[in-house]
Amino acid sequence: MSISIDLTTIQHNATTQSFTRGESYYQAEAVAAVTQRGNMLQAEVEGTEPIPYRVTVQFEAENITAARCTCSYSLEGWCKHIVAALLTCIHQPETIETRPSLEQLLDRLNLNQAKQVFRELIAEHPDLIDDLDFQISLITAVPATNRSSPTPPKTTTRTIDPAIYRRKVRQVFRDSINHWESDDDEDPVAEELLEIVADAEEFFDNDDGENAIAVLEGITQGCVDGWEEVNDYGADTDEILARLDYAWTQAILITELTDERQTQLRSQLQTWQEQWGQELSMTMAALEQAWSYPPLLRVLNGEITELGAWEGESPTFADDLASIRLEILARQEREQEYLYLAQAEGQTEAYLTMLAQLGRVEEAMTAAEAQMTTVAEAFALAKNLRQQGSVEQALEIAQTGLTLEGHPLYELAIWTSDLAEAQGKPQVALTARIAAFKTEPSFQDYQKIEQLAGAGWAALRPDLLQILAQHSSYGRSAAKVDIFLHEGEIDRAIKSVTNLSYYEATLVHRVMDAAMSQRPDWVIENARHRAEEIMNRGKADAYHHAVEWLDKAKGAYRESGKSAEWLAYYQELVQTHGRKYKLMGLLQKL
Repeated sequence: MSISIDLTTIQHNATTQSFTRGESYYQAEAVAAVTQRGNMLQAEVEGTEPIPYRVTVQFEAENITAARCTCSYSLEGWCKHIVAALLTCIHQPETIETRPSLEQLLDRLNLNQAKQVFRELIAEHPDLIDDLDFQISLITAVPATNRSSPTPPKTTTRTIDPAIYRRKVRQVFRDSINHWESDDDEDPVAEELLEIVADAEEFFDNDDGENAIAVLEGITQGCVDGWEEVNDYGADTDEILARLDYAWTQAILITELTDERQTQLRSQLQTWQEQWGQELSMTMAALEQAWSYPPLLRVLNGEITELGAWEGESPTFADDLASIRLEILARQEREQEYLYLAQAEGQTEAYLTMLAQLGRVEEAMTAAEAQMTTVAEAFALAKNLRQQGSVEQALEIAQTGLTLEGHPLYELAIWTSDLAEAQGKPQVALTARIAAFKTEPSFQDYQKIEQLAGAGWAALRPDLLQILAQHSSYGRSAAKVDIFLHEGEIDRAIKSVTNLSYYEATLVHRVMDAAMSQRPDWVIENARHRAEEIMNRGKADAYHHAVEWLDKAKGAYRESGKSAEWLAYYQELVQTHGRKYKLMGLLQKL
């Protein structure tokens, strides 16, 4: 199986800083090895730690579906190690080693051999026994079938032992404490616990509430038992508490609980809340209401009032609770009840998209005119209308969406442009692509606008360059450099990079190379300033960056016929920093 990777995909999924640093890692040959096993790529990338970071990329139908790294990066998008690994795949595909996939490896084994492999792996990694226990329990659990009856799903056979998850949580806490004791400030607790909660969510698609509840019981008990200890290190409660509250609510609402079971759960949850000092408010409301709450029943029967599905003022979690109920109703194919609840609870996007999915296009269009207020609502409806074959209506809704507030405006604009072009409407496609460019300028969209504009490009070009020059959103530096250099706008390119940080050094280097003959004085001044800042700080591990800047300055001195001035400046540097032996060794290479 092949994988399609291009620079645009990498740049879209990484911040400018991560992409630039990843590019530097690639150029420094930090990617030690890349292996492909079926639909998975793995790479080792050397970093600041003694052990290389491990990057894992999964893909389907040539598209990347997931990318992970063992580094501690927790900001937006892909980290620099993922970027470096993928750049290696693009520029050096011959270095990718193809190895057997997991399925191919397992196919080589008979049952006894497979058992022996598992025994040896668990002997070496004892913690794997809990994961194995879960997977076997998951495979052997009896699934419930989806149904369209007006009652919630029935209870299924319970096969999961909550103790497995209690131990998993305890292990997360132990590992996290060791992590903090080694003077690392990162908080790994929430991320690790969220992965465990995802195990419970595996059961939701099959309406298997009892096994989901079993998992959540183990997780919650584990948190109650050990949270005080990790709390001393500053573990964040909010994210895991919100996810647990949501998951508990889902599990309760897909399970038909007996009165005895409901009483037992209520008592247990109240005890946990008191011991933990935290509230699972939505969970408790779902447990009390289930599907027999009178205001909810009235709504499901089409009796809609200003109070919605509540007796009085709705709580802060009302939208989340409504979303969970809607998800369950959709899975049970109770479409009319879904529409009533979505309308009563102000879930406009859900209401409009369900109308579209049911083929009730005219109703959807009329409701959209009265209720649609955000880009997200318009985008969701437009996509559903297109799926139903109502392309003209989809394009109309999408164009309206471009005039609304919110996100994802860029994605909607690109989608609208592509659809309009496919429908033979170049002016609509052009207008939408310009809207995309105004939101998130890119070289790719700039070129597409030129193509769509045709004879009108000459008049449009100055406006786009002005939009780009004034654009102040973070992460647009690469687009500015690409476009300004493409258009020969050296002064604008210089202005866009003059104050960039060292994280975006690659962009500054590109502009310096382009400006060397036309604006050598700027190159000299900016490069010297950056180099001197590094040298004066005495940061030995960054001296090679200083020399890279000095190399640019040297080129500009020579380009402008000032070689003598360069030599004088070089001698001045030697006198000033002569005792910095590492720096002197690097300077001699100039």
